[in-house]
Amino acid sequence: MRYVQLILLLFFAVLTSSVAQAVVELAPEGQSPKVIDEVYWQDQTFFVAIEDVLAAVDRSGEWDSVKHVYRFDSPRGSVVIAPGSQFVKVDGSYRPLNRKPRFIDNRLRVPEEFVTRHLPDLIRTPIYYRNLTSREEVEEEEPGTLDRLFAMLLRREASSSNSARLRALALDPGHGGFDTGTIGLDGVQEKEVALATARQLAKITKMRLGVPVYLSRDGDYAVTPAQRLEPALKEEVDALLILHAQASWDVSVDGAALIVRPQEEFEGERIDAERGDSMRLARHIQQSLEAAGIETSGIYQAALPALGRGNLPTVLVELGYLTNTKDHARLVTDAGRETIAQALYDGLQNFIRKTEEKAP
Repeated sequence: MRYVQLILLLFFAVLTSSVAQAVVELAPEGQSPKVIDEVYWQDQTFFVAIEDVLAAVDRSGEWDSVKHVYRFDSPRGSVVIAPGSQFVKVDGSYRPLNRKPRFIDNRLRVPEEFVTRHLPDLIRTPIYYRNLTSREEVEEEEPGTLDRLFAMLLRREASSSNSARLRALALDPGHGGFDTGTIGLDGVQEKEVALATARQLAKITKMRLGVPVYLSRDGDYAVTPAQRLEPALKEEVDALLILHAQASWDVSVDGAALIVRPQEEFEGERIDAERGDSMRLARHIQQSLEAAGIETSGIYQAALPALGRGNLPTVLVELGYLTNTKDHARLVTDAGRETIAQALYDGLQNFIRKTEEKAP
């Protein structure tokens, strides 16, 4: 079950589509509708700020800065909405959502289905809801995003020398800009942790090897899915690491996790993940993380757009749980992230060394 939740979370987290604004009307049935003109389109869904939704139906709630959830009272009981969670908690029970609430432009926003499906029942009042922007309008702006991503073939070029050295590295720190990713203890944001860790890994790699390190983003700004793969297309890149962190309702859940594509492709041939270099790289990283005292839940396979296609060794690394005190302490400090970055570097180096030893 934990594996399924992890893959679902990753799929929607890494597929951050470009944002298009829309306008909706909302009100209790029979009342004059209120216009909400700050509506965003992501992951094939419209997202509306929860504060705007509640205000339109004459209700209000508040953000719990300690537990990092949004609460409001309803006839059904206390309603709790957490960014990045697949469920809405209602008086101790859980209601599923097809899309997770998320922060966009520093406001917590809920998917349109929460408004149309759950809100009327929660407040026990029929509502009038009208979206003035059709799905067709926003879908036309970026057709075929998934098709274009899966069409990008990431190749690893053969080395012209026998040196067991990393030639170049591509890093993709997850989220950025309006997309905060998960939010953990003390309000720490996934996008901050991912970028800080990527910077430390880049620094170690450059200082020790003097090789290029390409980042999909080097600041707090949004990046399109295609732009995230661009560093991996650079000359002589030997590996791509995608960095993320997680959150869970269960604060005892901890540890890192690694994800690879289900199969590798090269020159028209396909091999399963178990025989591919991405899996070999993931195993070396797993060993290095555990040697550094960082537990891992395992190596998983998933056809995530962020992993691309091809034979370039590519691993998505979930660095830990921001909602777990032990993982949180490691992820928010320079010393903790240094430990993680060093372990990632060691895993990369061990992979390159073993790969060159096996070369004819």
